[in-house]
Amino acid sequence: MGDLVTRDDRDGWALLTLNRPDKLNALTVGVFRELRAHVVDLKTDKSVVCVVLRGAGKCFSAGHDLADIASGEDVPSRGWHSETLRFLEKLPMPVIAAVHGHCYTGALEVALACDFIVAADNARFGDTHAKWALTPIWGMSQRLPRRVGVATAKRLMFTADMIDAAEAHRIGLAEQVVPLDRFDDEIAALAGRIAANSAFSHAANKRLLDVTDGQVLDAGLQYEVLENEGVGPDMRDRIAAFTGKSAKA
Repeated sequence: MGDLVTRDDRDGWALLTLNRPDKLNALTVGVFRELRAHVVDLKTDKSVVCVVLRGAGKCFSAGHDLADIASGEDVPSRGWHSETLRFLEKLPMPVIAAVHGHCYTGALEVALACDFIVAADNARFGDTHAKWALTPIWGMSQRLPRRVGVATAKRLMFTADMIDAAEAHRIGLAEQVVPLDRFDDEIAALAGRIAANSAFSHAANKRLLDVTDGQVLDAGLQYEVLENEGVGPDMRDRIAAFTGKSAKA
């Protein structure tokens, strides 16, 4: 695999890094090919309980590489980018977008395909499709309103305004804002806490949330009861470790 997206396995979690720092991690077909390959590998990797996606250098990503757009991109199919992000979204383990610096348009679509966003205090977000006479095809029109509400999504999409980390947190786009000088440590600590919990529960919870998203409450409650996946294979060991009693007791 190339080095446009790198993978670094830590203690129970994996760090994926968009690695075009000289181009502000602008997103090309090549970047997506490598991201997709990593996602395919991670889907069946039982050693990874959490994934963090971030950018190298000064920012997460400045967005879709406009030079690639202008020259015409050689993609396998019209929906290939969107399909790749859906694969990312459907990984069985939690996926965190760790965003510092720029996160615009296509980059924001990538971040929104993660389970949630943690932002450094220097992060800036925006959807500039309208600025360039473009329309979303990687998921912005679907994921942004689900994250921040329809009216707020419309405001961001229609104005192409940039917002800072504090505003992103206020509207629910980012779950947490962390000082830049503590960003790496805070992300590692968060991923470690998630990785310490049950991979079985993480996967079951993600499936449950995905299937019932947007359903009426009673339908969701019924699905939770009837389709509950029960307990994981490590349940007894985890309880025994907490109580100090043998798992066979």
